Amino acid sequence: MEQVREFLATKEGLLWVDMEDVKNEDAELLSSVFCFHPLAVEDCVSKDIHPPKIDDFEDYLFVIIHGINYHIESEVVETTELALFLGRNYVVSSHDVPMRSVSSMLDRVRKDGRPMRRGADFLAHDIIDSLVDNIMPTINGMDEKNDQLEDQALHGPKRETLMSIMQLKRSILALTRIILPQREIVNRLSRGEYTLIRERAQIYYRNIYDHLERVEMLSLGLRDMTESVLNTYLSSVSNRMNEVMKVLTLIATIFIPLTFIAGIYGMNFANMPELQWRYGYFGILMVMAVIGISLVVYFRRKKWL
Repeated sequence: MEQVREFLATKEGLLWVDMEDVKNEDAELLSSVFCFHPLAVEDCVSKDIHPPKIDDFEDYLFVIIHGINYHIESEVVETTELALFLGRNYVVSSHDVPMRSVSSMLDRVRKDGRPMRRGADFLAHDIIDSLVDNIMPTINGMDEKNDQLEDQALHGPKRETLMSIMQLKRSILALTRIILPQREIVNRLSRGEYTLIRERAQIYYRNIYDHLERVEMLSLGLRDMTESVLNTYLSSVSNRMNEVMKVLTLIATIFIPLTFIAGIYGMNFANMPELQWRYGYFGILMVMAVIGISLVVYFRRKKWL
């Protein structure tokens, strides 16, 4: 903490402090050394989910953005938030779980230090840009899953298929919820609204905005395709039910005249001539067989079977 305080006093160079799973004791660095606003510090410490936002505290910007949580196994896409404090010569990042965007930037810094050479606004840009880029693999994965579900819905719809479709819909909804507000945040950073974002850095934020627009278009397209897959599944299930009902109806239709004949000769009347006939039993069976076969042939000619 003393080293950070001494560095901030010099107002030179660039400092990046990354904090993972911030505790109450870690908040001392944010509140006493950086002198961040208590509400911003509380957002970093709190485990509640906060919507994407940007707050201007004149000397620094406080930004909350969301990315994909790749460190949790779930059938539904989970997101995690990244809090950024952007000052003139420092960037402070805070997150609850490991994030690929932060890890990749740390690797680049350790490798050649390039992300630290152009200033705090460019470093913040690189972190946000990496976070947005890491959304694309999830979009591509959901696109492939959507194709698989469409094939299952057409050729072998099962209850598990419906569950997978609903999980995919929830994943797309989770992405859409974070992309729309984040696009507006990046748009504000790219149009010169904040003095901490220099003019030469604004065009790079505009590039992130374009990426978010593309992600939004892909997610909305996925949402429409998933709705189409759901309709395909429901239609397939309905068609299968209709086929089953048609077969059962035809079977019942074949047995109706047979049951009628059996019912007639099952009555216990004394004066029924056929009951005394030696070949009556075999004759009735023959008649029933002819009727059944005739109905099957008729149904086949009508292409009902």
